[in-house]
Amino acid sequence: MNANWKQDPRLKKMNPQKLSLLNEFAKRVESTPKDQLLPTLLSINAEASQKGIHFNDDETDLLISIMSANMSPAERKRMDTLRLLSKNLANRNHK
Repeated sequence: MNANWKQDPRLKKMNPQKLSLLNEFAKRVESTPKDQLLPTLLSINAEASQKGIHFNDDETDLLISIMSANMSPAERKRMDTLRLLSKNLANRNHK
């Protein structure tokens, strides 16, 4: 993953704790095999929840758009699928 996403001006409005978690997420994703992205995403989401950190839909969409900017169409589709799964899990956990 290219580190240029860190320069996106939209991130300046984000809570520093969330930015820190995002940096950690980016580091983990770089070293995670593509077939292990979902378990990694779920693990990070659980850790964030334990810390009381929750990303709203707008923040999540922003993060995904930044992180997928340099991905191939196939990788972007995989990211969209992960986003949908994550959203469904979050909705199920809030019921």
